[in-house]
Amino acid sequence: MKKFFLSKQGILLLLLQQALFTGIASANAPKDTTAPKKQNIDYIDPTIGNIGQLLEPTRPTAQLPNQVIRMYPIRKDYLDDQISSFPLTIVSHRLGEVFSVKPSVKELAAANWSKRMPYDHNLEVTRPWYYSTYLIEDGITVEFTPSEKSGYFRFTFPEGRNKFLLFSNFNDGATSWKFSGNALQGMETYHNDVRVYTYGIFNVAGTTGYVDSNNVIKNASSINEEGARPYINFPASARTVELKYAISFVSAEQAKKNFEEKIASKDFATVEKNAKTAWSDLMSQIKTEGGTEAQRRSFYTALYRCHERMVDISEDAHYYSGYNKKINTDKRPFYVDDWSWDTYLALHPLRTILHPKQEEDMLQSYVRMYEQSGWMPTFPVLFGDHACMNGFHSSIVFLDAYRKGLRNYDVEKAYEGIRKNATDATMLPWRNGPKTSLDDFYHSNGYFPALREGEKETVAEVHSFEKRQAVAVTLGGAFDDWALAQFAKDLGKTNDYNNFEKRGQNYRNVWNPQTKFFLPKDDKGNWILIDPKFDGGLGGRDYYDENNGWTYMWQVQQDIPGLIDLMGGRDSFELRLDQLFREDLGRSKYEFWAKFPDATGLVGQYSMGNEPSFHIPYLYNYTSSPWKTQKKVRSLLSLWFKDNVFGIPGDEDGGGMSAFIVFSSMGFYPVTPGIPVYTIGSPVFSKVSIALENGKTFTLVARNSNEVNKYIQSAKLNGKVLKTPWFTHDQLVSGCTIELEMGPKPNKTWGTDLKPAKPFASK
Repeated sequence: MKKFFLSKQGILLLLLQQALFTGIASANAPKDTTAPKKQNIDYIDPTIGNIGQLLEPTRPTAQLPNQVIRMYPIRKDYLDDQISSFPLTIVSHRLGEVFSVKPSVKELAAANWSKRMPYDHNLEVTRPWYYSTYLIEDGITVEFTPSEKSGYFRFTFPEGRNKFLLFSNFNDGATSWKFSGNALQGMETYHNDVRVYTYGIFNVAGTTGYVDSNNVIKNASSINEEGARPYINFPASARTVELKYAISFVSAEQAKKNFEEKIASKDFATVEKNAKTAWSDLMSQIKTEGGTEAQRRSFYTALYRCHERMVDISEDAHYYSGYNKKINTDKRPFYVDDWSWDTYLALHPLRTILHPKQEEDMLQSYVRMYEQSGWMPTFPVLFGDHACMNGFHSSIVFLDAYRKGLRNYDVEKAYEGIRKNATDATMLPWRNGPKTSLDDFYHSNGYFPALREGEKETVAEVHSFEKRQAVAVTLGGAFDDWALAQFAKDLGKTNDYNNFEKRGQNYRNVWNPQTKFFLPKDDKGNWILIDPKFDGGLGGRDYYDENNGWTYMWQVQQDIPGLIDLMGGRDSFELRLDQLFREDLGRSKYEFWAKFPDATGLVGQYSMGNEPSFHIPYLYNYTSSPWKTQKKVRSLLSLWFKDNVFGIPGDEDGGGMSAFIVFSSMGFYPVTPGIPVYTIGSPVFSKVSIALENGKTFTLVARNSNEVNKYIQSAKLNGKVLKTPWFTHDQLVSGCTIELEMGPKPNKTWGTDLKPAKPFASK
């Protein structure tokens, strides 16, 4: 046989010819039409944002929409290549977990409970309905799928190794565990006084014991010792160990009942299928056409995040309330876990569109909390109202819902609670309870008094770290009082309207006309002239909150025409907006972020990564240049909301930031919750359809929309020419169709008609 030898050049030529032939053949080959078309749920990626810019990352939560069981692996963030354990549930968003479980193949030792478990990101599967990871050193596969009030773990162990499950508690306090055959019962005390119960069944029985607080291993099946860490050892024949379980905040008996009702008869595949169907149904409510793969991934992942909370904790018409520390009875579902400082801006308004009946149940839950505790909550979680941030923005949530036709809750009782907060509660940041001398000062003088730099605090109730936040409190209080006034007006309470309408103008009392910033005043009414870029201590908390004076310059959503007047008119207002996005930090990012770590996603002085900034790019719609809103919104979505692990520019806060993505990607936004009007931005999709609960469909068409064609050339609403960049909630829920013609260059005359400015003024 002859041997043929090719030179390097000959080999390269042959490979090039082969590649060319293959490419031509591929191009001419018939297209594969059998490949399934992607569904909306296929675009959800729970790892988006799993590395925080500076502060908290998102986490790959597996759960049903707005349901109690929420699970993610306990690790620092996506950069952490070790998992500590898996919780049976996350009790509250960023506020703790209960019942830790971890598999182990090692010989039993106390140190195993604290040993972290390396994994491989590429062997991890994260979906809202299913989670799986491979513990690479031990060769264990962990799988999880969620159900209602219940969950399902599956652990696949390597052959010839030990098969342990190690349990422990996340919280101090009373605890108990009991193993009986293949059944598990447990109780853990959360947040000092909330008892959480679990009941579960293993698919195979094992031998049990625990490690006591002195790290001594003991055999037992019933364990009541505080600090005890139980284990169960499965036989060698048990290659796969399954744990089906349920959780209750009511009782051990209810935990078992929840188990029997929700998951006992189901296998893993059925639970996973049901969970996937629940998410598929939810994601199909908003249909999109056009846009890029990345934009669809960002959008549907954000929509998933918008359903992580609030969560329904009702169990057979019973629920535990942290507001009266009792088991209560109510046929309506009871929801907890909300941070209204974050969610009033866009998440609650989004829910009034997508799930108005559910939103009414959530509002009724707020009312129940007021009845049980004596205060209308602002950060309602399982253990009660979590004193956090500033403002009573639940007042704005109620007004917004009421004006959008949501009335199926005790409206009068809601008003009573909002009014009591406005007259009797303290406005101090991170504090709950009755008013203080500073609140009396505010009610009398119309602003919250500030201290000068170096001046010692004299009011004991002021939080030592969060400070007075005097300007932020004044601005937030003015919005809340405006909302209360509008609510009073709508309910025919004229005296209250007149009183609180005046308080709604208190923002004017901290406007400094010389500097054109909202600045602090002392208790004598004298200006404290600060550098609004940088003064006020960590996070600017002496005067602002998490952001500086450039962000708080725009915190008058309730009276934008009034703010425009303060700035000297529309042209000056527009120039100031331009300056916001271009203004230099005046120092290095290193120095700036050392003081303002929440102010991430920076563009000039604008901070995309913090909630008070959400509405600002839409303010160009109140000027003679709405095209700048279109430009800015598209730019911000493109810059800061990528479809990767860095894809959230700030703390997500349980749907708060994700709701901005959902609205902005669809092409409109609720600038002023409480005024039932939406302003138009620049849709990333060529078509968006929302299936409404009333059976109608809202449609927004953006012809020729793509990454270049971001500017609105003309618009129609139900076939009639639309000259203004807004439309009403009534029009949306009536099933209207908005048609936008998009192009690569701005039409600088569209949307500049001033006549319909009335919808933005106080009703």
